[in-house]
Amino acid sequence: MPTVWELDFYSRPLLDENKKKMWEVLVCESPLTVDRQPESLFRYAEFCSSAEVNSVRLRGVIEAAIAQAPSPPDKIRFFRQAMNNMITKACNELGIDAQLSQRTFVLNQWLRQRLHEVYPAMPGFQPGTNPSVSFAKTPPQPLPDALLGEKWQFVTLPASDLAEMNEWSIDFGEAFPLGLAGLAPEAQVPGVLIFSARATPLAAWMSGLEVAGVKLDSDYPTRLLLETGLNDRWNLASLASTQAQKEAQTFEVAKQQANGMHFLAVQADPSTEAFAGFWLLQAVNLA
Repeated sequence: MPTVWELDFYSRPLLDENKKKMWEVLVCESPLTVDRQPESLFRYAEFCSSAEVNSVRLRGVIEAAIAQAPSPPDKIRFFRQAMNNMITKACNELGIDAQLSQRTFVLNQWLRQRLHEVYPAMPGFQPGTNPSVSFAKTPPQPLPDALLGEKWQFVTLPASDLAEMNEWSIDFGEAFPLGLAGLAPEAQVPGVLIFSARATPLAAWMSGLEVAGVKLDSDYPTRLLLETGLNDRWNLASLASTQAQKEAQTFEVAKQQANGMHFLAVQADPSTEAFAGFWLLQAVNLA
């Protein structure tokens, strides 16, 4: 299994002795499976002055983190589009794949914890609001014709079942510890199940897109969207009937009740127990 890190390089609500904004690099490991607990994941933090905000300094911090980590990263995820060029350059110089992604669940929780508990106790703290990261919506793209599913349906599973994902036969996919979503074992988690004769190629294609979420299009409630990367969107299914639209609205309500947690699964047909693809997902506001 590859090693994936999550990274943030941005200013913090702190001023140095020269009244300049302090910057910080946060690095943490992505769990990838349901059995990796957040406290066991590698983490590294290092502050930088505003004069050190460049790819050279960032590359040095990543190298320092690698020197302390159990294993180097094969890929680094980050969610700040404004830092794309700098982060990508530093990672490329180290031979590491860098990808914009919403799948920064551990990093997002860690950053929020530091914003509430760590920075306020430090010298130079500047209280203020911390708006969530926003990004422009891109027009939804059609799925490749060869990868369209023949059937799909909304389903639900108890969180206790999802905790056993490691025992399932899954070709492509990714998960995270259920504790990150703060769900009780009996909580019901909604999902979308796609059936396709080309299930394996479909799941393989999705695995290269940083699958981020499934949602009802709020602008056009007759379509269900697949979100990938940071702000890429795909037309996953058409909600032509009133019944399908009602089910999609129920799906969105169930997501909210499950703290944003949901899943996307791909199977060849309803009779098989194996999954060509299975992704645990969570809709979160990026800090």
